Amino acid sequence: MKNISQLIDQTNIKKDASKEDILRTCEEAKKYKFRGVCVRVKWIKLVAKELKGTGIKTIALIDPPIGDSPHKKRIRMCKKAKKDGAEELDVVMNIVDAKHGRWEKILKDLKEICKILPTKVIIGSGYLTDEEIIKASQICKKAGAFCVKTATEKDPLEHRELREKFYHLKLMKKSAPGLLIKASGKIKTLKDLREALKSGADI
Repeated sequence: MKNISQLIDQTNIKKDASKEDILRTCEEAKKYKFRGVCVRVKWIKLVAKELKGTGIKTIALIDPPIGDSPHKKRIRMCKKAKKDGAEELDVVMNIVDAKHGRWEKILKDLKEICKILPTKVIIGSGYLTDEEIIKASQICKKAGAFCVKTATEKDPLEHRELREKFYHLKLMKKSAPGLLIKASGKIKTLKDLREALKSGADI
């Protein structure tokens, strides 16, 4: 197994996070040699400066919690993140569009975003049916994302049992072969991590 720390993106996406909170997150990432640090766009410049030369990726969370900002605004967020030093994007898919079956609109949005920086797409699997999880995963692959992720803040999945999360991971893995799969939240122990990996998670 790869070094466990290299599977983890240290995350601080709290709206009320202070500069000191973000600096502490960066120090933890450097101490444990995590894969990356994911923060809101406003903190990207600070994080990129703190992580320079460490090999730890600076990752921008785009449009939480349900990805429902207008397309042009989402593009502006992504371009600002890149300008400020982001190396990857964690972009929330428009979950409202997904629930209404507007898959072509989602594909067009994500295709443009994926051209800006390497992109993980957060599909909000806790909001979706099994069929929607499958379709969303396929769309992410078609759009050019390198990874599909289960959830971010306020997702209903956060309040469910781990076994349901692992089931979602299996669906995603089967639906989008070749795409990396990222699990989110409540994986607290080595046993949980092993189960997530067994279910298809890569990072």
